Amino acid sequence: MRAMIVKEFRELARDHRTLAMTLVLPILLLVVFGYAANFNVDQVPTALIGSNTQTVQDRLPDLFEVTELTGSTSQGDNSNPEQILRSGQVDVVLDTSATPVTAYIDGSALFAAQSVQIAVGQSGGLLQSEVLFNPDLTTSWVLVPAIAGLIMALIGTIITSIGLVREKETGTIEQLAVLPIRPSAVIIGKIAPYFVLATADITIVTLLGLWLFGVPFNGPVWVYALGAGCFLLVVLGFGVFASTVSTTTGQAIQTAMFFMFPQILLSGMVFPLDAMPWGVRWIGFILPLTYFIKVALGVLLQGAGIAELWPNLVVLAGMALVVLSAATLRFGRSLAPRQPRSVRRSEAEAATDREAA
Repeated sequence: MRAMIVKEFRELARDHRTLAMTLVLPILLLVVFGYAANFNVDQVPTALIGSNTQTVQDRLPDLFEVTELTGSTSQGDNSNPEQILRSGQVDVVLDTSATPVTAYIDGSALFAAQSVQIAVGQSGGLLQSEVLFNPDLTTSWVLVPAIAGLIMALIGTIITSIGLVREKETGTIEQLAVLPIRPSAVIIGKIAPYFVLATADITIVTLLGLWLFGVPFNGPVWVYALGAGCFLLVVLGFGVFASTVSTTTGQAIQTAMFFMFPQILLSGMVFPLDAMPWGVRWIGFILPLTYFIKVALGVLLQGAGIAELWPNLVVLAGMALVVLSAATLRFGRSLAPRQPRSVRRSEAEAATDREAA
């Protein structure tokens, strides 16, 4: 029995990935998610419009964080609250020309909107509120677009990585190394079925959300499709990358979950980004699901178009380019592993000797 226990300890010590998952990951999850798990928004980005901005700003509660972008939009219209909210730079616009001051609240930012409504009620008559885009603050209107993105991330990352690793386990992927095609062509061929499958899923989930929960679709369909396509390419790239660092299905699932957990909890889907401390919030800004949720909510609820959402689309396209390039390079090396320099030098010397003989 003692020998068996020692053997198992030695095997566990050699399995660095499992060791890290059992020792480091729980500590990391506790620290990161402990700070992220907060539904209370302490500060809400705010824009002021109207003729009494300075007077009102001095009397506002601390919740309202007046930005330097007060009243500005990409369209140049600095007086339309809807246009300012669609820009995504603020969650509330205060019209100081009215008495009491009217707070136009972005209903797609659910938790921020709830905090603003509480502050309006406690303002002693200084403020009155009007919720735009989601007047009843319906939770399902905000969650359905986010869940659609989560489903795409699930298919793109986990299912893709498992599908590729299974070929490693059966040995069929080694046959690809002798084919006269580039690694990029192999990857395109591999991810194409998953891209079509995920596209069908996002279409079904979105239509079901519209039908079952009454989620509105106010913006252009092609902008939503463009955002979904860019996001799919990113998560499919993550799936390919996970397969290149895994040799078994279990390892592929572990690696894919490493990408999935932060996207579920730090993308703003469960906990609002505005409620997270900056030390954790920046993680959310490097996750693709964060930007897809912004695109989905912008198109479905706000009726935003390419003029308001292009920064998020550019980020997603850039992520897709970087992740797919890294996955292609990594996949190419896994098909044809690079030999050590000493081995290559010996083979070159042997070839030279054969030519001389």
